[in-house]
Amino acid sequence: MKKDNPPPSEPGVASRRGFLFKTIAIVPAASALTTAALLPSAAQTADVAVAGADYQPRYFNADEWTFLKAAVDRLIPADPEGPGALELNVAAFIDGQMESGFGHASNWYMQGPFKGDAPALFGYQASMPPRELYRAGIAALNEHCRKNFSGKTFAQLAPAEQEQLFKDMDGGTLKFEQVSAQWFFTFLLQNTKEGYLSDPIHGGNKGMASWKMIGFPGARADFLDFVGPADKVYPYGPVSIGKRS
Repeated sequence: MKKDNPPPSEPGVASRRGFLFKTIAIVPAASALTTAALLPSAAQTADVAVAGADYQPRYFNADEWTFLKAAVDRLIPADPEGPGALELNVAAFIDGQMESGFGHASNWYMQGPFKGDAPALFGYQASMPPRELYRAGIAALNEHCRKNFSGKTFAQLAPAEQEQLFKDMDGGTLKFEQVSAQWFFTFLLQNTKEGYLSDPIHGGNKGMASWKMIGFPGARADFLDFVGPADKVYPYGPVSIGKRS
């Protein structure tokens, strides 16, 4: 979610670039949120075309797709330091993952009992695979918005209203009947970070733009000469596993 960034010279305050550089070390990985259990990572190779204005989602319907684009744009918006999630095809990345083994939970243990308050080490505890959790979560959030914001959906709300809803979902103060709002937000945030920072072979990170922004070399075989010294800037640019940009 967008925050006012202080000047880079201000001591003790991390810039967006610095935050993302630290984040890439844990993506794909379990969510950094401490309020939800560990979640399996997405970032499975999906046949997702580079998403332009004419991109047609493979899984999400029109209303869900409108929500998803608004949501990823709010979680990682464009700013002077770099492009936002929407520009880097993150919505298309998530859409593609819904049709992958991740979206179907095809190799997960999905039998009960399900214990939502189990410790994080017990792993995923929802009864529905990610694709169904997304569908139920989007419907529940849009319904909540219609009831509380004069008939508006999430995508029609002001940025501050969208951010407050995400904070309430993350903090557990906003609850849905059919699906955990906290689980849904945790997946949404995790998958947004994965789509923004993962290799473009998975459908997001268009043009390796996030890697270029933080100086990450990508899939280059040898960059040890540039590891460690803070005064050495990696000069060659990133490389994708699939040579895809």
